[in-house]
Amino acid sequence: MSAIEQYVIDFVIKLRHKHKLRQEDIAIILDVDRTFITNVENIEKPAKYNLSHIDKLADHFHLSPKDFLPDKPQNYI
Repeated sequence: MSAIEQYVIDFVIKLRHKHKLRQEDIAIILDVDRTFITNVENIEKPAKYNLSHIDKLADHFHLSPKDFLPDKPQNYI
């Protein structure tokens, strides 16, 4: 997994905790199964958020999609 992918995942986890949401709540927002969110948050699984997911989350939380990305390039793994 690349550093930028991990950055996005970490951002969503922080957002989820800030708003006291469960993985299931994020799954409902994204119209995906809860197991997808579990897999995304498990570093051993290959599941990742895509741009459509970021767009839906940004809309739901009244953010810009670019808020989910780092200000500067990450070192890629």
